[in-house]
Amino acid sequence: MTRLASLRRSAALLFGALALCCAPAAHAQAAEISPAGKAAILASPGVPFAGAKAAKVTVVEYLDFNCPYCKREAPILKQLIAADPNVRVLYKDWPIFGGASVYAAKAALAAGWQGRYLQAHDALISAPSRLSSQAEVRDRLKTAGVDLTRLDRDLASHRVVIDAMLKRNDAEARRLAFQGTPGLVVGGYVVAGGLGLDDLRKLATASGSTPAAKRR
Repeated sequence: MTRLASLRRSAALLFGALALCCAPAAHAQAAEISPAGKAAILASPGVPFAGAKAAKVTVVEYLDFNCPYCKREAPILKQLIAADPNVRVLYKDWPIFGGASVYAAKAALAAGWQGRYLQAHDALISAPSRLSSQAEVRDRLKTAGVDLTRLDRDLASHRVVIDAMLKRNDAEARRLAFQGTPGLVVGGYVVAGGLGLDDLRKLATASGSTPAAKRR
């Protein structure tokens, strides 16, 4: 099955599964998602996971590289991964802040074909100010070790797949009722907005993770 076909299939599964999601959860800011809905979100992600491959709990973040709250959430997610070996993070690019954000998302995804999506993500989300042009995006990616010549080639040759990934992310985010970025799915819970480290760890634990510091 091609990557594009996998994206379409998982998107179709998601729309059926999410009809069962969003029952109120114990956490004040969270809503539960059905197991089928969670599985559909994680199917054919198109980008690598950050963190342990055998993690018990996945945190999914819908993000825009120009969102200040996403920039604030980025180091918190890294702290979570470092603190809990049973957690991994999946980034889903959802560019809603205009043209520079769209180009940044497409470029980050294209960097995946040279095995540097996570490096591209880290370089763009850590930009100290708003990315206002393609040139700024490309400078950040070059610093992260992305081959810009190959990037341009992959942007062109994989355009249909990249567009499909962004379209799927947009559909998922809207189906989850996110009004903006960041939007989080922490294991079996949906959270609109960012969370601090303590709340993230509580939801991860509720979803089946056992932080190393609390193991017996």
